[in-house]
Formats: sequence, C-alpha cells, structure tokens
Amino acid sequence: MKRVVSVIAAAVMALSIAVVAPAAATAAPYCGITWGSGTKTAGTHELGRLVNVRAGQQDCYDRLVIDLAGPGPHGFHVTYVDEIIQDPSGVLIPTRGAGKLQVSVFGASHEDDGTITYWPANPRELVNVAGWQTFRQVVAAGDFEGQSTIGLGVRARLPFRAFALPRDGGGTRIVVDVAHFW
Repeated sequence: MKRVVSVIAAAVMALSIAVVAPAAATAAPYCGITWGSGTKTAGTHELGRLVNVRAGQQDCYDRLVIDLAGPGPHGFHVTYVDEIIQDPSGVLIPTRGAGKLQVSVFGASHEDDGTITYWPANPRELVNVAGWQTFRQVVAAGDFEGQSTIGLGVRARLPFRAFALPRDGGGTRIVVDVAHFW
C-alpha cells in the first residue's frame, strides 16, 4: 500500500510539473517589454552640456530624460550598482529604492569657463517622484572630466532600456525607461 501511495504521489508531482512548466515558458512579457537589466552603453564621447533632468510616468514604465546641449551625438552608460557614489569624491549618496541605477552621460554641467549650465534647486531630489510606480529618487551624483552622473533609485532591480534622441535646437536627449514589473 505504501508503495502504491508513493507511485501515485510521484505521478501527480510529475503531471503538475508538466502542466505548469509550459505555461510559465510561454507567458507573455509584461507590456511586451523584453529589455532586461544588464548594462546599456551607446553613443559617442562628444561632450555636451547638461541643461536639464526631467521625468514622466507612462502606462508600463517610468521615464527619466537628461537633456544635453551642444553638437552631438552624445553617449551614455547606464548600469545597476549596489550604491550611488559621488563622482569624484567617492562619498556614498543615500538613495531610496531597492534597485539603484547609475546613469552617466557624456556632458558636464558647466561650460569650459566654469559657467554653470545646470544647477538644481535640490541635488538630492532632482525630480519629485513621490508616489510613482517605479522611481523612488533622482539624485545628482557628480560632474567630473566631462561626464555627469545621475543616481536613480527604483523600487527593485527591474528591466530598463536607455537610448539617445536628437534634441530640438541641437544636442541630445538621453532617455532611461524602467519597467513597472518584469
């Protein structure tokens, strides 16, 4: 009897795995998003000037936009990190969210003569994202050797994409979209 129960239990377990596995393998991605969470790098090292940071909410993702002025195209490097670190000081910047994206763009926030091109009212809250689905905090994380770094705190390590678009009047918009879910 004990052997019969074991055989039945094994058969039920095998059947449940066979029924569940195909459904999981064929599940559609959230909103059709197939971005992944690996590092994204693109563009050239043509130096621009950081002039604005803004954000918006979409149905399936939250969007960060960094505006760079000057002849382009300009490039970027976006990656998940354990902590947001101030560049070049190395000071830890506390950032809300379980996931942290370091967004580096090839553009300084000042002219060669030192004139500031982007001066946020609050470097620890570049954009008010309170209550957003995915974003938790947007922080300035430094400007060093022609590269500006923005820290983006997100709810979790979620899929994201990054790309560059031409900016009206010249320059580049660096766009980072972070999905609401996997």
